[in-house]
Amino acid sequence: MRRVLLGLVACAFAGWTVPAIAQLSDDVVKIGVATDMGSLYADINGPGAVIATQMAIDDFGGSVLGKKVELITGDVQNKADIAASLAGRWYTEEKVDMILGASASSSSIAVMNVANEKKRVFLAPDPASSDITGKLCNPYTVQWVYDTASQANGTGKAVVKTGGKSWFFITADYAFGYALERDVADVVKKAGGTVLGSVKAPINTSDFSSYLLQAQSSKAQIIGLANAGGDTINAIKQAAEFGIVKGGQKLAGLVVFITDVHSMGLERAQGLRLTSAYYWDLNDKTRAFAKRFAEKHKGRMPTMVQAGFYSAALRYLQVVKETGTDKAETVMAKLKSEKWDDPLFGASKIRADGRNVHDMYLFEVKTPAESKGPWDYFKLLDTIPGDQAFRPLDEGNCPLVKTH
Repeated sequence: MRRVLLGLVACAFAGWTVPAIAQLSDDVVKIGVATDMGSLYADINGPGAVIATQMAIDDFGGSVLGKKVELITGDVQNKADIAASLAGRWYTEEKVDMILGASASSSSIAVMNVANEKKRVFLAPDPASSDITGKLCNPYTVQWVYDTASQANGTGKAVVKTGGKSWFFITADYAFGYALERDVADVVKKAGGTVLGSVKAPINTSDFSSYLLQAQSSKAQIIGLANAGGDTINAIKQAAEFGIVKGGQKLAGLVVFITDVHSMGLERAQGLRLTSAYYWDLNDKTRAFAKRFAEKHKGRMPTMVQAGFYSAALRYLQVVKETGTDKAETVMAKLKSEKWDDPLFGASKIRADGRNVHDMYLFEVKTPAESKGPWDYFKLLDTIPGDQAFRPLDEGNCPLVKTH
């Protein structure tokens, strides 16, 4: 009887300490990467996001709790209706446990709404709109890498400090652009600057001439580019053709990625200041990841968003292993319960509103003479602690915070 009782006690403790494989739905952990595979954000996320996610799965061993981790991918084309349809099918019919993505803020907001409806996990390395952890927040979404508030508190604040007091915005005509203009304008005004005006430009614009002429005629010291990816590249290239910088005005690229600088070249991009959560040459861990990534992605260094896909996928798998389940409520509770040392972003903590908080960095693009080789593009100006980079928890109007 004593041996039987000891055996029962041992089994009980084993049940507490060893995750129950039976709690994995459908006997597999399925991750879906929803991204832009061929449009203006494809260099920022796209195929590189898929590669980074697969790297995380491989680094984790390809399985969790003895079961296979399966990856599927889809192209959302930066369109909300396509993204919502894809997410609905993945969560319901294909039994996807967690979606990573989903490129533009508009398409990502569409996915987060489906995630909330289906009660499934959505980890978002791509979108920038701070409304995702503000008025639109929900219990199943985490905004992983950056947002319009962090870019405003980094690049926007730095430009104002160096004398850029009057601003005119060229703004992407959708959720991301509106949020970026709003958040940067708030920083400018709080610092004593003024906003002289703005103009909305459709996403994926090839001709910025009319918008640049309006910005030029405003006489603003700073032309804030509240856009990203191909739109930012086109605007900066065409601004050079118009001689805007030579005429005394300065450009502020408010969301600039290393792939943008690579596309423009250092001759055009030199001197640009930008805020990023990741740079490949920041430390030994970022360099090691970047080297492996480049070997798989035609020698290209990862953007902070692509690094975010790796980071988010790896952390998700760690939490599934630790909790012994892929049940969304359990996973989300664990994700928000503790700090961890992220291999690419350092000390990290997910708040009640779904904001993943970590340090951000202010960089300046090197001159051609300063660069020592391919992809050696940034010099570090400042490290911005997470609690200063991101909007305070109580200022976002997130319903989860009001009831937390």
